[in-house]
Amino acid sequence: MTIEHPEAILCPGGPMLLRGNHAIEDPDGLAHGTTRPVSAVCRCLKSASLPWCDGTHKVLPAELRPS
Repeated sequence: MTIEHPEAILCPGGPMLLRGNHAIEDPDGLAHGTTRPVSAVCRCLKSASLPWCDGTHKVLPAELRPS
């Protein structure tokens, strides 16, 4: 029996994890292809490497973290 994994997982207070090949648009509308088996996409919009998560959400107050 094969267990299927979802393609997208929303981490409470953190990033969206994507499995497989996807194209993500940054705030300027530029498309970025995923190149890793699992990619973390920023949801707090504070990352220095948008659209990718750099862990900045961990230092934000709880009320500023994505839900």
